[in-house]
Amino acid sequence: MAIKVTKASNLKPHPADDKLGFGKIFTDHMFNMDYAEGKGWFDPRIEPYAALSCDPAMLVFHYGQAIFEGLKAYRTPKGNVQLFRPQANFARFNRSASMLCIPNFDEAEALDHLRQLISVEKDWVPSSPGTSLYIRPTIIATDNYLGVAASQTYRFFTILSPVGAYYAEGFAPIKILVTTEHVRASRQGIGEAKTAANYAASLLAGHKAAKAGYTQVLWLDAVERKYVEEVGSMNIFFVIDGEVVTPELNGSILPGITRDSVLTMARHWGLPVSERHISIEEIFEANENGKLEECFGTGTAAVISPVGELRYDERVITIRNNEVGPLSQKLYDAITGIQFGEKEDPFGWIVPVD
Repeated sequence: MAIKVTKASNLKPHPADDKLGFGKIFTDHMFNMDYAEGKGWFDPRIEPYAALSCDPAMLVFHYGQAIFEGLKAYRTPKGNVQLFRPQANFARFNRSASMLCIPNFDEAEALDHLRQLISVEKDWVPSSPGTSLYIRPTIIATDNYLGVAASQTYRFFTILSPVGAYYAEGFAPIKILVTTEHVRASRQGIGEAKTAANYAASLLAGHKAAKAGYTQVLWLDAVERKYVEEVGSMNIFFVIDGEVVTPELNGSILPGITRDSVLTMARHWGLPVSERHISIEEIFEANENGKLEECFGTGTAAVISPVGELRYDERVITIRNNEVGPLSQKLYDAITGIQFGEKEDPFGWIVPVD
């Protein structure tokens, strides 16, 4: 589909790279596209960033048909702009769509539209170390109707935000609270979809963790309440007696793009890797036996987040003396090196914008 471009008449001032924060500043333009049953996706367009005009009866407000993605654009030392594994994000976006009865879109066209949007906004891609342009594609149901049913119309929009570090700590170990009061999702539900409902379900536990002085929540399975699943905004990894271990994808865990990148790299380096059930008790026992070598989270926003402390009920363990582990550092350096064009990309993950 041909894309229509309407340029903004008034451009916003660009903030200094050291004033970015995360997700609070938005660029001059956005992408919009609509869907109607019987017509399909139509009218892709780049236009000035603006508020959406919404009817109070819009289905997304009442029944939660909302999905989104998160990826980034990076500026290389030569000044070029590039994307990291966008095809994987759009493939996951379509899987989320299917789980919420949202019509699929053409992934190749979506990538082309994104590249055009970023090309228009390329001056917004920051250049300081650790900064990037965060990309948030979203689809929402737009029928105005209060009956419980899948919408027949949708809006696909993408907004862009120049960002700095996700955590105030930067690349430093964070503290995680294992929640025993709440569950995020169960198998055969929508836990593996990147949908607004899953994040709403995480807020109360996250709020309690923050009040207790912890950065994130670690979720356990919804049935037996003993197997590790994921962290609030990340997948979780452990290094136990030389083996890289992460919970297997079981239908209630988000299949993270960074998670997959870490698994691919670890195997490429010849490290023993295991995707399996892992109980919280096994983690604490491994620590008691001196076999818990590292713990880290993975996600688009922070890439690699070393974990320095885990609290489970009244038990608290400190990992690696609250210092960054060697594998965490190696993975962070390797992935960010590829993302920013400072290292070779042996996996074909990079897509240039210009």
